Parts: sequence; C-alpha cells; structure tokens
Amino acid sequence: MSDLLVIEFASEEKAEGVRELLLAMEKEYLVELGDAVVAMKDAGGRLKLNQLFQPAARGAVPAKFWGSLIGLLFITPLADAAIGAASGALSGRLTELGINDEFVKQAARTLQSGNAALFLLIRNMTTDKVLAALRGVGGIVLRSSFDETKEDALHAALAGARAASAGAGG
Repeated sequence: MSDLLVIEFASEEKAEGVRELLLAMEKEYLVELGDAVVAMKDAGGRLKLNQLFQPAARGAVPAKFWGSLIGLLFITPLADAAIGAASGALSGRLTELGINDEFVKQAARTLQSGNAALFLLIRNMTTDKVLAALRGVGGIVLRSSFDETKEDALHAALAGARAASAGAGG
C-alpha cells in the first residue's frame, strides 16, 4: 500500500532539493518512490508541473523496439514500428503509475504565488532514517495518508528547522 504526501515549500528550489535528497535515499534503498512531482505556482497564478516519471514515454520505447523487430521479420518495419509505438504509448497512458495529474493540479491551486509543493507517492520507506534526513528542511504538510504517529513525527521533523531558527534568533 502506497502513501501520499504533499509538502509545501517557500520555493521551487527547496522542493526540488528535497526531491533530490529523497532520490538519493532511494538509491540507498531507504525509500521507494512511486512518483515525485514538484508543482509551482508563479506570480501570475499559472501552475508548472515538473514530473519525475513519464509512464507513457516508458511504454512507447520498448513497444517501438518490438514493433521494429517484428517489422524486420515481416519486411514492413515502418508500419509495425508505428503501430508498436502507438500501442506502447496507449498502454503506458492506460497504466498511469504515478500521482493523478488532475489531483496535483487541484491541490496546487491552493499554493501561494511563488511557493511550490512536493507530491510524493511513497511505496515503502525506512521511516526513522527518512525523517532524520528531512529534519530541518522546513515545509508544511498539506496532505498525508500516513497514520497519526508517522504524521506527527513528520511534522516534528519538518518543524525542526523552524524551531532551530526561532531558537537562534531569540
């Protein structure tokens, strides 16, 4: 079962930085992401989505390869390659693996201008190590499907940055 997490940051750079941190942790097998999207609202109110995974593109490449191979065997490479690519793109589109684009757009509309949100679909994670890495990055949890204890720990980790900066200022 995957968990959905949406965290708002003061800038696109901050959201991208946290996404890069999580991707590095994924290489260490500390977290498994199903999707990671950064949505940013510019001063004009327009939304910009920076998606990590493109399932339609991933499905089209292998299909084009197989279409070309079958086409070579039957001496109709262009037609079969086109059919293979189209069917791969369609199957990739039908098997949307990540976070629903409409959900991202709807949730991102609530952002303040200039802010960005990091949308995460987390398949699995080593909670204590991931939260330790997130300590002090800031951000506000907009939505979460975590259980109460995990969500409270996430709030505490993110608030660590605010508490540390408040303590240093006073």
